[in-house]
Amino acid sequence: MDSTTLSNAAADFTAEQKEYLQGFFAGLAQRGLLPFVGQTATGQLTADPASGVANQAAVYFGTPVEDLCKEERWKYEENALDIWDKLLAHANEDKAPAADDLFRFKFHGLFYVAPAQDSFMLRMRVPGAIMTSHQMRGLAAMAADWGSGRVDITTRSNLQIREFQPRHIVRVLNMLRELGMTSRGAGADNIRNITASPITGIDPLELIDVAPLADAMNAYILNSRDMYGLPRKFNIAFDNGGAISVVADTNDIGFVAVEVKDGHDVPEGIYFRVLLCGITGHRQFATDCGLLLRADQTVCVAAAMVRVFSENGDRTDRKKARLKYLVDKWGVEKFLEETEKRLAFPLIRFAAQDCEPRREIDRKAHIGVHPQSQPGMHYIGVSVPVGQLPASQMLAVASIADRFGSGEMRLTVWQNLILPNIASESVEAAKQALLDAGLQFEAGTVLNGTVACTGNKGCKYAAADTKSHAVALARMLDERFAIEQPVNLHVTGCAHSCAQHYIGDIGMMGVKVGGEEGYQVLIGGGSDRDRGLGRELIPAIKFADLPPVMERLFGAYTMSRADDESFLEFTRRHDIAELRSLCLAEGK
Repeated sequence: MDSTTLSNAAADFTAEQKEYLQGFFAGLAQRGLLPFVGQTATGQLTADPASGVANQAAVYFGTPVEDLCKEERWKYEENALDIWDKLLAHANEDKAPAADDLFRFKFHGLFYVAPAQDSFMLRMRVPGAIMTSHQMRGLAAMAADWGSGRVDITTRSNLQIREFQPRHIVRVLNMLRELGMTSRGAGADNIRNITASPITGIDPLELIDVAPLADAMNAYILNSRDMYGLPRKFNIAFDNGGAISVVADTNDIGFVAVEVKDGHDVPEGIYFRVLLCGITGHRQFATDCGLLLRADQTVCVAAAMVRVFSENGDRTDRKKARLKYLVDKWGVEKFLEETEKRLAFPLIRFAAQDCEPRREIDRKAHIGVHPQSQPGMHYIGVSVPVGQLPASQMLAVASIADRFGSGEMRLTVWQNLILPNIASESVEAAKQALLDAGLQFEAGTVLNGTVACTGNKGCKYAAADTKSHAVALARMLDERFAIEQPVNLHVTGCAHSCAQHYIGDIGMMGVKVGGEEGYQVLIGGGSDRDRGLGRELIPAIKFADLPPVMERLFGAYTMSRADDESFLEFTRRHDIAELRSLCLAEGK
């Protein structure tokens, strides 16, 4: 069938049928059974693609079109969810997108990352941070055949694969769908990966398993078109109240499980507190907004809040477009009133102090061997330095998960992974298999907690090679010092703070110093019960000069710390002038 015949036949199809056919023919092409047939000279399957219908309204979400920022104008002109024809055309012609389509492609998790890399990066959704060995094997094949040969675990406990050429983007999206995964809405002005406590459902200390809630939230987003195209990106997290935090207070909406005992106006049981407007890159943590929700209300409330934000957020100024700025403008109570108008049930106002205190967070619990709530079962937290996992190790962890576990694995916001459901009698064999694969589960204290963004090897905004520098610094400190308490090192390449440098025990942001790669260094940041923004220790220093400075600081800590005092506690009991003097003091 030639392209003219196919186009004429397709004219009578519904939009849904057209989308099916596009995917069908792209799948055949992926298998080498035929070229991308049926496309016009512009790469379209039909002469009337869904993406060709322009918005005709003079006002967009209450804002005159002429006042929209450029990204909002691009969304106004063409819905980014309806560009399958363009994706086919770019794959067929093996070409990079123009600026407006570069932005729209992000709605499908595709980022063209030139000039750092002349290629695409694919960001996926891994709701609740749970995935299977089958999926890991499929991603390993994609990475090896078409990409960089590895995955990168991100600080939202999802995955990225880099260095796809334009000709492979349709193959990549189709393969992802075959694996039961998606990248839809993983970038641009959308709700990013839904995070959850990484050992939820197996945590002996948890209040409730939040994996079903994260999965339900993800499904709601994927099946609700108005959950896309928000004024800016949006983060949602579910915390089970157990041993490992999901850093809920850095999210736009954080649901944190709590317990209410008898003697109050609500029945005793497990509920959720709602935290709002976490955006640490703008130096703000999420704060409790005074609500108490049942588990079955959380997704409804999140969807209502997202709709209020979408309809009322600022679409003229990208710097003021996050949820924080709408709530700053309105106040929390008005925001909750507008949310309640979109719900079929009233919101319960309930004081946070009337809930039981949150259980202690174990900052070591995401690495090493730990018992599960299921008798005789354990999980192993595996160290993946700065999240870089080569295809060979992807296959290894998939095999270990199948041989010794349940074929499941979990990702963490610290860019590590967890292998659950390992029987007691299999733990030693699983540990040896990890070591044979070159993977550690008892890595040095600093390296365990080291987080780094992509850096200038893959991001045009970054001022430094964050991943290489982070690993080098962490390993140097681990080799030199025996540190009993966890230390979090967060290294980010620019002010966007993708690695959340404000909340690290040590936070580093890339800057240029005399034309060389360097960092601004912060000290004493933390989240949850340790909440606090890091203080500036060093305004700017070349990376080459930083290791001896950190060595002196850690030397002072190990010599003068109190019993069981963590590095965070040590830095917080000293003012900045004292810490700077320790960094300069030779022989301390």
